[in-house]
Amino acid sequence: MKTISIILLALGLTFGAHAQFKKASVHATGLTCAMCSKATYEALESLPFVDKIDTDLDNTTFILTFKTGAPVSIDAIKAKVEDAGFSVGKLVMTAGFDGVAVQNDTHVAFAGSTLHFMDIKSQVLTGDKDITVIDKDFVSAKQFKKFSTETSMPCYKTGMMGDCCKTGAGTATGRIYHVTI
Repeated sequence: MKTISIILLALGLTFGAHAQFKKASVHATGLTCAMCSKATYEALESLPFVDKIDTDLDNTTFILTFKTGAPVSIDAIKAKVEDAGFSVGKLVMTAGFDGVAVQNDTHVAFAGSTLHFMDIKSQVLTGDKDITVIDKDFVSAKQFKKFSTETSMPCYKTGMMGDCCKTGAGTATGRIYHVTI
């Protein structure tokens, strides 16, 4: 019985390893020259969870591949682009899901972050899926306003969990990322 428990525990840890962010496509706005692109590249390269970066300079997009098992900070990506003097026009994260059920206007814990899925159909996510971050400063003001009609939860305007984000122990606190598929 003890052996079976150890095997099940090991399998659970293996399955849990699939729930991670694998890469991101970062469209930086305001880049006008090769020096701008280089500054942004170097800023993103300094992130501890980035394994490699490919660039699409025609579209001012940086493709970040993350280190396996490394915790990824979405806000740190945005901060590095801003530290280089530019802004994020769009951020699409590729996430490895393992049977995660999602519904419109609901919160889901994923890879150390809390994701609030908006403007989606109920589904079970399995395998690699692209999710677009739709928080303020990750999309245009026009897009942010459009998505704000998709929820009545105040966390979309603040980016922080609040009264709308209840847990079993009461109101949760911390950063919440609003995403769509």
